[in-house]
Amino acid sequence: MNFDFGLYPVITEEFCNDRSIFKILESVIAGGAKIVQLRQKNILKKDLYDQALIFKKITRENNVKLIINDHLDIALAVEADGVHLGQDDLPCKAARSIAPHFIIGVSTHNQDEIIKAEIDGATYVNIGPIFPTNTKTLKINALGLKYLEEVKVNIPFTVMGGIKKDNIVEVLKRGAKNIAMVTELTMADDVKFKTEEIIKVINDFTGE
Repeated sequence: MNFDFGLYPVITEEFCNDRSIFKILESVIAGGAKIVQLRQKNILKKDLYDQALIFKKITRENNVKLIINDHLDIALAVEADGVHLGQDDLPCKAARSIAPHFIIGVSTHNQDEIIKAEIDGATYVNIGPIFPTNTKTLKINALGLKYLEEVKVNIPFTVMGGIKKDNIVEVLKRGAKNIAMVTELTMADDVKFKTEEIIKVINDFTGE
């Protein structure tokens, strides 16, 4: 499928400066985002389902793709557009057999994981963390820009991890087209403006 969204906001309640995740969602959409991921790590499944229902209503009304992090069952239950899976989640191959029509993203941290995701039917892989980040606990160091220059990917990919307005061009220069961001957007004073600002940087670089 065509996976070319540019900016890919990831919304996590703990990184919204005590603001409503639904208001943050509305703000990134108002700023021009065409895809969004709901990523809640420390929440009861029922509460996540209730949030995902509201996310789906808002994204559907605005023709925005909705991806649910980790939970294929919730993604299917709310009729989201896809799921994003980590290395410790349901394997991509199993998810693909259950949801052949879904956008399925897979987090990767090395070349072997990328190859496996491609074989298992991922729609896209996420490469990261590119820079040091505090939004995710990982036992690996930041991969760095050199990794982006050397890695081989045969399907669409997103990049994530410590990407900010002041370093995004360096990432774009190395072939990244889909930029996943958390705190740069969701902790901004003006989320709509910050979203517009980042999209403009991406579009100016790509000539769109």
